Amino acid sequence: MKEYLSQKNVAYTEYDVAQDKDKAREMVEKSKQMGVPVVMVDDTIVVGFNQAELEKLLAE
Repeated sequence: MKEYLSQKNVAYTEYDVAQDKDKAREMVEKSKQMGVPVVMVDDTIVVGFNQAELEKLLAE
C-alpha cells in the first residue's frame, strides 16, 4: 500500500492500529470491521488493497 501511494505521489498518514488502540477503535467505528488496510479518501472508506477503487477515487 505504501509503495502504491508513494508511486502516485499521494500524501497520506499511516497509523499502526496494532499499537495505537485509539486509532484502532476509530478504524472499526468508521469501517465497521477489523480488517486492514483501511484507506480513507475524503469520506469514502476502502477496506483492503482495492487498486481499482483507489484509482477511481484518486482520479476524482
